[in-house]
Amino acid sequence: MRPVPDSLEHDVAAVRRELERLNNHRFIRMHDKPVRLLAFNFARGLAFGLGTVLGASLLLSLAAWALSQIDFLPVIGEWAKLIVAEIEAVTAREN
Repeated sequence: MRPVPDSLEHDVAAVRRELERLNNHRFIRMHDKPVRLLAFNFARGLAFGLGTVLGASLLLSLAAWALSQIDFLPVIGEWAKLIVAEIEAVTAREN
């Protein structure tokens, strides 16, 4: 059997150290247990859903407000007034 060159031993040792470092990484430790993985993905989904709802609500309310400020265009102004009236009616019913 031929002797193993020093550079190959060094390379194998470097790969071994890197693999150990990767196995100790937080991402790998979190995904090695199914319960922890499910909990993480559930929390991530809740945060994503909440952010989507809040962002859409903010954008739609800003769009409705901007449309309510447009009174000089006859078609858009009337349409915006209808949207504002409907929002105010729903708000009044809830209170």
